[in-house]
Amino acid sequence: MEITSEIKRALDGLGIVWVRGEVSNFKPHSSGHWYFSLKDAEAQISAACFKGNNRYVKFRPEDGTEVLARGRVSVYAPRGDYQIIVEYMEPVGLGSLQKAFEQLKAKLGREGLFDEGRKKPLPLLPRKVGIVTSPTGAVVRDMLSILRRRNPAIDVLLYPVEVQGAGAAEAIAEGIRELDRREDIDVIIAGRGGGSMEDLWAFNEEVVARAIAAAAHPVVSAVGHEPDVTIADFVADVRAATPSNAAELVAPVREDLLARVRSLAGRLRQAVRRQLDWRRMALERLARNRAFAVAPGKLRDLQQRFDEVTMRMAHGMVRRAGEARRRERLVAARLGATDLGRLVAHKRDTLAGARQELSAALRDFLGSRKSRFAVAAGKMDALSPLAILSRGYALCRDGEGKIVKRACDVQAGDAVRVRLGAGELECEVVRTV
Repeated sequence: MEITSEIKRALDGLGIVWVRGEVSNFKPHSSGHWYFSLKDAEAQISAACFKGNNRYVKFRPEDGTEVLARGRVSVYAPRGDYQIIVEYMEPVGLGSLQKAFEQLKAKLGREGLFDEGRKKPLPLLPRKVGIVTSPTGAVVRDMLSILRRRNPAIDVLLYPVEVQGAGAAEAIAEGIRELDRREDIDVIIAGRGGGSMEDLWAFNEEVVARAIAAAAHPVVSAVGHEPDVTIADFVADVRAATPSNAAELVAPVREDLLARVRSLAGRLRQAVRRQLDWRRMALERLARNRAFAVAPGKLRDLQQRFDEVTMRMAHGMVRRAGEARRRERLVAARLGATDLGRLVAHKRDTLAGARQELSAALRDFLGSRKSRFAVAAGKMDALSPLAILSRGYALCRDGEGKIVKRACDVQAGDAVRVRLGAGELECEVVRTV
């Protein structure tokens, strides 16, 4: 309609206007455009901020936020509505950068990106350190100097980027991702020197924060000086006060490490020596135990009895053999002129049978004695204190080395030593029942 076109031309002639009001009905479209209203106590006006313009707005508008918007008044012909096409806006009373900082900090905090539980520790002895920073300036020179001085064995890989200006945040994020993909990198430092909030803003961008959070390697944030705080500091595994401090954190002094190793080695030798001394004393106490003095004596008695029985058996065999020979000679004398050959053959057969019977009797006798000895040795072994302990029993002594036979002999809190079938336990009495 012509009247709508005339109104549009008239409003377009107003040029650039500034409007202060409260955001309401904020609706971000999937196309990237923002649609909302600006209102005050008396009136309201529709507003649209298209994708090409809202990318320069550092914060995200929310209902209830009071803003100062710059744009042009125009008419949306299909509905005949007039609106302001916003080209730039900032919150009233709080800078747009600070507003954006607070919003992103709250968002990432809700997602858990600042949780201490997800922080990764720095490696004790990194082999290679990756650095994402500007290749020019004093920052990179200071970090390289400190790394070389503290540990010359550390290799450094520099990923050069612009640290401020358009595209800086994307470059820093890509540098972190690229170094994180390398298997030879142990830790990553991302940072720059000090500056204003605008200068440090690349490290407040969401793309950098998410690159740090997604890194598999530990990331150290080294941005600005001690008072400077960025979103990268909250997300990083370690925050360094300055870039120089970051180099000190990732590179412990080699001489300090060597001194620590020597100290630990000395402590280990002392611990081993104390353990050997304790084991030696325990073995000596065990060797002095009366049970080990009694058992060998009992065993020697049994061995002596066995030797005596064996000797008596041997003497008996000799006597029986002698008697047999004497009887043989007596019979031979009596026979005289009789059929000696037939008689001798008969007696020889008789003697052979007697010898077989004697051998069988001797074997039975020896077997019986050996069985009795085995039974006696088994009983002796069963009476051995070590055998009793090996079946799951224990021998308990108090602090003076006396055997504890009754629960009332000790009190709660007393230290006791319990001898098991293999080894000993140092215990403390909790209660007696």
